[in-house]
Amino acid sequence: MTIKVALHHRTEYHYDRPTKLYPQVIRLRPAPHSRTPIEAYSLKVQPENHFVNWQQDPFGNYLARYVFPDPVRKFVVDVEVIADLSVFNPFDFFLEEDAEQYPFAYDAQLARDLAPYLAIKEDGERLKQWVAKIPAKSDHLVQFLVELNQRVNQDVAYLVRMEPGVQTCEETLQLKSGSCRDSAWLLVQIFRHLGLASRFVSGYLVQLKADVEALDGPSGAVEDFTDLHAWAEVFLPGAGWVGMDPTSGLFAGEGHIPLACTPDPSSAAPISGAVDPSNVEFHFSNSVSRIHEDPRVTKPFSDDQWQAVVALGDQVEEELEAQEVKLTMGGEPTFVSIDDMDGEEWNYTALSDTKLSLSLDL
Repeated sequence: MTIKVALHHRTEYHYDRPTKLYPQVIRLRPAPHSRTPIEAYSLKVQPENHFVNWQQDPFGNYLARYVFPDPVRKFVVDVEVIADLSVFNPFDFFLEEDAEQYPFAYDAQLARDLAPYLAIKEDGERLKQWVAKIPAKSDHLVQFLVELNQRVNQDVAYLVRMEPGVQTCEETLQLKSGSCRDSAWLLVQIFRHLGLASRFVSGYLVQLKADVEALDGPSGAVEDFTDLHAWAEVFLPGAGWVGMDPTSGLFAGEGHIPLACTPDPSSAAPISGAVDPSNVEFHFSNSVSRIHEDPRVTKPFSDDQWQAVVALGDQVEEELEAQEVKLTMGGEPTFVSIDDMDGEEWNYTALSDTKLSLSLDL
């Protein structure tokens, strides 16, 4: 099942006077390791009188360095991305045999390569107390990471925070709340205290409204949605970098599109640069639209598409009959009730009143 979306992100700075804008670094291009296929990308900047130099930082992220020779009254950044949101399994990876349990040790060369991602930047009392409660051993590394990610999600309430910068881990644990970037940085530091290499990720999050409501639990976004987001990635031998989102308590999926992955949040800022003193009005917007959808069980063909399918079927049937080809089909649909899936009628007995009622409804 494939859904292609077009994402539009616009950022505007309007200054109250002609202002000197020093070189601006923009980190808003999908990272090379994005698991979500990116079919098209564009970055447009105003004013048009500028020079741009595309680079890659020491961590392999794309960045665009813009130089403006003249004073400006506005600075506008327009990003458009077309992405293929094909569902993938975030647990579809292999681990090296000696990394299937926690704790494990990186080999000497790998540890040197990962040194920036192992550096502990915060060592406050609240953080140390939180880490001290983590089990010292686990026979299943992936389950260990799942539970750790969910624990951060449960302990830190999500809020929209417009202030710049990232809270310290001590602030986040004391307030028991923070933005996505605050939770992500907390998880990064927790990983490093456990000897696991980790990095901060700035990216886009795309959430699409579900075709049907969930039978149990939340159904997710009520409307198609996208915004800048932050999460963490941990390096696992054999698997590489694996994304984990403490804001949701889930592993990163097809809706997570990384832009910049760095040891510290300051190196992953979407836009950074200096400007002469001035008053500024700031505006931003994010939108996502579906540009292609494959038919699927939860959102099948339109009436016109279905008529085309039926017409093709009739044509095939005529050709088969003309050639005297005989077809047979066996089997039956399989259905198990979610309400009592361990009940006898869904496992080894044939019939029940409940099964009859549900089958008639189906």
